Amino acid sequence: MRAPAIGVPSGGQTLSFALRLAALAIVIALPLAGAAAQESDAAKRFPARPIRIVVPFPAGGPTDIDMRIIAQKMSEDWGVGVVVDNRAGGNTTIGAQAVAKAAPDGYTLLAAMDTTLVLNPATGITADYDPFRDFVTITLTAKNTSLLSVRARDGPKTVKELIAIAKANPGKLNYGAGILTTRLSGYLFAKEAGIDVVLIPYKGSAEVVQGLLTGAVDFIVDGVASHLSLIKSGQFRALAKLNNRPLSQLPNLPTLAQAADLPQLEDMGSWIGLVAPAGTPSPIIDKIQQEVVRATADPATAEKLDKAGINAVTSTPAEFDAFFRSEAVRWSKMVKESGIKLE
Repeated sequence: MRAPAIGVPSGGQTLSFALRLAALAIVIALPLAGAAAQESDAAKRFPARPIRIVVPFPAGGPTDIDMRIIAQKMSEDWGVGVVVDNRAGGNTTIGAQAVAKAAPDGYTLLAAMDTTLVLNPATGITADYDPFRDFVTITLTAKNTSLLSVRARDGPKTVKELIAIAKANPGKLNYGAGILTTRLSGYLFAKEAGIDVVLIPYKGSAEVVQGLLTGAVDFIVDGVASHLSLIKSGQFRALAKLNNRPLSQLPNLPTLAQAADLPQLEDMGSWIGLVAPAGTPSPIIDKIQQEVVRATADPATAEKLDKAGINAVTSTPAEFDAFFRSEAVRWSKMVKESGIKLE
């Protein structure tokens, strides 16, 4: 009789060996199955307690307004609190770091902007988070339009008039901006227009608007939502919008590219989206995304967003991920070509 090959069971040993392998597979699979079942149960029960959306800006800006309107509808639909937690500072890094370190269970989310996910890395802002590694995308919530605005009582009536004044007074005019997108937009506007103006950086939109109200700055670059009411009341005058996205509240407002004959400034808008800590289960991500889509589509909520000057949009998690990665490439190239360093 031929001896069996070394290491290969023979005869009755084969069945015993197979049974041991099967038993081992069951032992390994049981914890995995248990973990999967727990994850599935958690997703089915979600949300079982209040959800916190961290907004990395002071209250009153476009991101804060956007999130509060959406959070209110989410609370109504889900029957649990969806609260906005303002964590301003560090060009959004303070709020982002807090969420990156939070438990990946869907109960702590971040209202992330282009500043957080794209411009901080592009401009060398030091942050203890990696936007590509530490977060998982949920959905875009808005693609907003920023405005170049002045005081109505003593400001210029057109962008070309503003440029002429600035050229006649080099280094004497200043502008206010908060998020990196608007700061960078102001820099590039000045560069393309050939004017020397001074940036006054603010932490958020509320301070930007106050700066123009008090005369601390001559013009501002900021989101529509922060000062639309002041434009409507006649205190501010919007000279141009920074991209060609639709703006129902100011339908005849020209783009900055059109108003100043500067085609390089065609698309300088900002965007907002929801992200969660990396590792948050996909079923929970999907559940949040579906609720944001439902909330945003609600007629009453949509009307509130439109009246606030928020250009609401939604996306799948995959679409948002692809979008922000493409934006990272676009803005990184723009920052590199401009030579701008923002701190």
